[in-house]
Amino acid sequence: MKHTEPRPFADPEAAARQLVQLATSIEPVQDGRIHIEKINAPFLFTLKGRGSEFGAGLRYAIEKGWLELHESGTYVRLLKRTCSTADLERRRGNQIE
Repeated sequence: MKHTEPRPFADPEAAARQLVQLATSIEPVQDGRIHIEKINAPFLFTLKGRGSEFGAGLRYAIEKGWLELHESGTYVRLLKRTCSTADLERRRGNQIE
């Protein structure tokens, strides 16, 4: 008997891929910067992710070299367009409606 539903972003890789997908959908400001709240708010409120899932996903994306977090924590940058990013763009719109 299950008492809870499985969390879609409990896996840090799934959360990281969603964060990269969100980041690719946002027009960067000066020097490729994407303000952290532009990906944080949709992840937490639209997709119903948790803060711990956001943090784990962000760490995973940084470790994989998909995102760079500024030392101030106020913005991120997409680092490179990888196969996984292209894969995400193909599926864009499937998870965010």
